[in-house]
Amino acid sequence: MSAAVTEDLLIVGAGGFARETAQAVRDVAAADAARGRAPRWRLAGHLDDDPALHGREVDGVPVPGGCELVHELPAARVVVCVGSPRDYAVRARLVRRLGLPADRYATVVHPTAAVSGSSVVGPGSVLLAHCVLTAGVRVGSHVAVMPQVVLTHEDEVCDFATLASGVRLGGGVRVGRGAYVGAGALVREYASIGAWSLTGMGSTVLGDVPAGEVWAGSPARLLRPAGATALAELARDAGGSGGAPCGRAGDAPVPAGAPAHGTEDGTGPNGRRPQTRMESPVV
Repeated sequence: MSAAVTEDLLIVGAGGFARETAQAVRDVAAADAARGRAPRWRLAGHLDDDPALHGREVDGVPVPGGCELVHELPAARVVVCVGSPRDYAVRARLVRRLGLPADRYATVVHPTAAVSGSSVVGPGSVLLAHCVLTAGVRVGSHVAVMPQVVLTHEDEVCDFATLASGVRLGGGVRVGRGAYVGAGALVREYASIGAWSLTGMGSTVLGDVPAGEVWAGSPARLLRPAGATALAELARDAGGSGGAPCGRAGDAPVPAGAPAHGTEDGTGPNGRRPQTRMESPVV
């Protein structure tokens, strides 16, 4: 069945994550065409505040101007694709600055991603190639899920979190608001990754990572406090101005044609998240 409408899509950002998202949108369009459907989106451009990019193209996609152009194109859907380990709070700041309603945001799911019918994905989130969401997984809003990430039963990933490529979460893991989990990290079942924390690439997380800290290694250990921008967001949340510490996964479904989503709430079979804390062994 053909999609009713092909919508314009603006990608805020023009760096690596934004380019990967643009490619995912192209792959979604190719999958739609293969199924005889109209494309879900038309790539309307990258928006970036770097004036050196204005009027140019990034991988064939125009950069017409800065981020504020979203307000001049009210019919276009938007996805914010910025952030890096050096400043992983920038996506939250930019979403706050733009002040768009939730229904302006698209949810981009690569056609090779496997999203179970009992999982939910919030607005503004991006799931890249070969991600797996197995059962009862909740992904909040504006979450970046990079290629080959595996989220298993009852995992919860809160708003603005980033899961870099190859991350594996055991069952019942909670990734707090704005947390960054580095490439190839492994997280033990029912562990908690605190809000605005950073977990280093290749880490093995056997216990809880507190909010606002940087942990790395195998097993992961505390290295230092998080950077200033992440700590500023943590303080903002604690002050009550940043919304709920862990936003609920969005009520809006992922784009038409993606697997249907249910309403599992990410709790255990008894209706409560287990309060288990795994301590790292002495090595």
